[in-house]
Amino acid sequence: MEFFSVQLNIDFMGKRRAAAVISGILIAASIMLVAVRGLNFGIDFTGGTLVEAGFPDVVELNAVRATLENTPYSGAAVQYYGTASDVLIRVPPREGFNSAAISNEILEYLARVNERVDMRRVEFVGPQVGDELREDGGLAMMYALIGILIYVAFRFQTRFSVGAIAALVHDVIITVGFFAVTRLDFDLTVLAAILAVIGYSLNDTIVVYDRIRENFRKMRKENAEAVMNAAINQTLSRTIMTGVTTLLVLVALFFLGGEIIHGFAAALIVGILVGTYSSIYIASPVTLLLGVTRQDLMPVEKEGLKADSRP
Repeated sequence: MEFFSVQLNIDFMGKRRAAAVISGILIAASIMLVAVRGLNFGIDFTGGTLVEAGFPDVVELNAVRATLENTPYSGAAVQYYGTASDVLIRVPPREGFNSAAISNEILEYLARVNERVDMRRVEFVGPQVGDELREDGGLAMMYALIGILIYVAFRFQTRFSVGAIAALVHDVIITVGFFAVTRLDFDLTVLAAILAVIGYSLNDTIVVYDRIRENFRKMRKENAEAVMNAAINQTLSRTIMTGVTTLLVLVALFFLGGEIIHGFAAALIVGILVGTYSSIYIASPVTLLLGVTRQDLMPVEKEGLKADSRP
């Protein structure tokens, strides 16, 4: 396949050791950051009260934060919701207070900013529900990885499935590490984005694997490293164009979509960048390291087929 009318012949496999070092550093740093700093879990996982308030005019977030500063809600997260006159306030659990009492108190404080403020929405998530959501989200991710392992092993070969899972785990860990660094809210929308990243990255990997399987049957005199290099080069134009067009949409969502999907778009942007990298430098090199050969992918001859074809 040609890319911009130039036949590519990049030695991706020759750089696999350097890529492995970079990935190892990123994974170790991500795990360390999550262990030391933790994630800034959103109200979906921690429990608490979410209050949406509407102002008649544009309101400054700093003014709202300053109003809540010397109150029991000084630690609340304040952000715009849709427009610069709608504010979303996330309040951690407060013992002895229900969501109605909390929302009424917050409304009284917000009236100091503008007396015509009105309450748009109040939602409460209990700590027990938050724990269940966190556990169920983790299980959903594990089930997805197990299902992918079985699918790839059935469609290709066991060594390919290990390479695919290694790439997906790599993508998830680094994406989660990004949230540990930036302290962006990690909520259900971000978890959904990570599951979407798993699907996107797997799709990229399967495209490369399909071409590797074809090349193993066509390039009979080449070794496994040369076959994989050829497959990655042949699918590179498709990989880049798919990634670029997807990123254009996500960047627009990140800057123009509002705060409510800020984390979702950020997770997908990081995940797609890392997933494109892993489909080249993680999935195939791991499969090569495990010793895949042409014989592993050749169709199994049915017993007696040669005898039946004789005249």
